[in-house]
Amino acid sequence: MSAEDRLERTTASHSPAPPAREPLDDSQHELIDAARAALQHAGDYLVFSEDDVIRVVGLIGDWTRIGRSTAADVRFDDPTVSRRHALIICEGDQLKLVDDSSLNGIFVGGERIDRHTLTDGDSFIVGRYRMNFVRVTTGVAAEGAEPPSSLRV
Repeated sequence: MSAEDRLERTTASHSPAPPAREPLDDSQHELIDAARAALQHAGDYLVFSEDDVIRVVGLIGDWTRIGRSTAADVRFDDPTVSRRHALIICEGDQLKLVDDSSLNGIFVGGERIDRHTLTDGDSFIVGRYRMNFVRVTTGVAAEGAEPPSSLRV
């Protein structure tokens, strides 16, 4: 089953909740490409796989909290993720990925970071989850198709 067939789209304000040094493999590229092709609206998104379902989370508002806490916008019920693991903060037209004093840290390109400016296509590790940042522009969104609500792998 293709990554496009496994897609689920949510927004950060309503969402339920690999070795870091390795480059993205074909399945990760397929996941990102499927999400990008399915998105109809311009905006910023997190794309990741959880429980054999591809999740696409729209980043809306001034900040998005990632963690194990029930108060997190993007929640992972997993001991490798701290209750307050990371924040994505909107600063003007840029999004900053910030470690929220997590135990296991955040890794971008195999390096542990405290703060990182996100650019389209960035991949980062939170606990055992590889998350991908996708920025969809108006032109690309106009060509997209409506994704299915969710399909299992």
